[in-house]
Amino acid sequence: MLKSALFVACLTPLGFILYGLSAGEPANPIEYITDGTGIWTLRLLMLTLAITPVRILSGWDSLVRFRRMLGLFAFFYGVLHFLTYIYLDQSLDFAGILKDIPKRPFITAGFTAWILMLPLALTSTRKWISRLGGRRWQFLHRAIYFSGTAAVLHYIWKVKLDATNPIRYAALLAALLGVRAWFAWKKNRVLHVDKFL
Repeated sequence: MLKSALFVACLTPLGFILYGLSAGEPANPIEYITDGTGIWTLRLLMLTLAITPVRILSGWDSLVRFRRMLGLFAFFYGVLHFLTYIYLDQSLDFAGILKDIPKRPFITAGFTAWILMLPLALTSTRKWISRLGGRRWQFLHRAIYFSGTAAVLHYIWKVKLDATNPIRYAALLAALLGVRAWFAWKKNRVLHVDKFL
């Protein structure tokens, strides 16, 4: 029941984007789609990264079952964001895109974030966990930390005037990674002490 509700909730932003397009609200439809899919990619990445810290702090271990869906929806919106850029905005002009990259580093950061999400989406099933083994699978999926960082940089570098919102996301990411790092340090410290007891 809760997973179904989360599935619908994750699709809702796409519904709003499509409704806005059909209602003729945006003056620049391509920019509207790009911004909408981009911000929801980032939000869902943050929610995915928030699962473990919230679970540790609250003790709600059942939250972990929602992480995969949130991560896959982050990738889904990332795919829409990426396709909007290369197809609608650039009309598949790959030569032009390659020339554009050195001029606009935010494109490189965004592409890096998406590329890092790709193997995570492809190996998100239980079959891949058993194929890779728990430790290797976990190591691979730590790439989400770098994907989240690249996504935040993409947002910061894209915004030219008011960087308030991108900085908020950067602060949120720092807090989420900080909680993870603190608990990892605490766990390793306990294990290290236990060896000498």
